[in-house]
Amino acid sequence: MSEAEAFYQRESQDRFLPTPSTRGPWDADSQHAGPPAALLGLAVEQRPGARPDLRVARLTYEIMRPVPIRPLTVAVRVLRSGRSTELVEAVLTPEGGADVMRVTALLLKTAPHSVPEVTPGPQVPGPASALAKPFFPVPWDRGYHTAMEVRFAAGSFLEPGPAQAWMRMRVPLVAGEEIAPLSRVLIAADSGNGVSAELDFHRYVFINADLTVGVHRHPEGEWVCLDARTMVDAAGIGIAESALHDEKGPLGRSTQSLYVAPRG
Repeated sequence: MSEAEAFYQRESQDRFLPTPSTRGPWDADSQHAGPPAALLGLAVEQRPGARPDLRVARLTYEIMRPVPIRPLTVAVRVLRSGRSTELVEAVLTPEGGADVMRVTALLLKTAPHSVPEVTPGPQVPGPASALAKPFFPVPWDRGYHTAMEVRFAAGSFLEPGPAQAWMRMRVPLVAGEEIAPLSRVLIAADSGNGVSAELDFHRYVFINADLTVGVHRHPEGEWVCLDARTMVDAAGIGIAESALHDEKGPLGRSTQSLYVAPRG
C-alpha cells in the first residue's frame, strides 16, 4: 500500500511512520493534531490486556509541542483499574525528540441494553444536504486538508463564526487496517477551532494547547459532524467547543483551550 492511502504506516506494534496526509496547514514539517490524536486513541483501544467490557468515554489530550512528520513511538500504561472504570495514559514521542502529545483516557464498563437510551439535543442537517466549500489557501498540495472530506451544513472555512461541518476520512488511519469508529471522531474533533474561527487566519493565530473529547457512544457510519463555535477574550485566551454528531444524532462533545495572538 502506498503512503498516499493512509495517514500512517505501521512499522511495529508501537512505532508508526507518518505520511504527507498528516501534514497540517501551517507548517510543512508538522502534523495536524487530528491524526496523532486518533493514533493515541487507537493505542488505548488496542493495548495488550484491554478488557472487552470497557469503552472509552473521555479523552483529555495535552499538546506539548507541534508533532513533527517523523517516525513516532506510542507508549501506553494503565494508571488505575477498577471494576467499572479504568484510566489509561498514552504518550507520543517522535524519533530523536521529547514527548509531543499525551492523552489520559477514561474507560467505563458497558452492559448493552441495561438502561434506557437517552440522547437529548438538537439534530443537525445531514451530510447529504451539506455543501463542499473551499479550504483556506494552503501552500502544499497534500496534507490533512486533502485527506479529509469536509461538507458544511452551516458556515465555512472562509467566513467567521459558528459552523456545522461534516467530516469523513478519505484514507485509513493506519495503512491496511480497518478504521475504528473512535478514530473517526478523534481525527475530526481537533478541527473545531478551524471550522468555527472568529478571527482572520492571516492576522491571528489561535492554537489549541489541549483537546478534550467526551463520547457517550461511538459513531455509526463514516461521517462525523462538528457543530462548533469559538469564544475569545481580549487578553488572548479562547475556547472552541463542538457538539459531535453522526447521522443518527448527538454522540458527544469536544473542547479546545486556545492561545490567541496577532501573527508576526
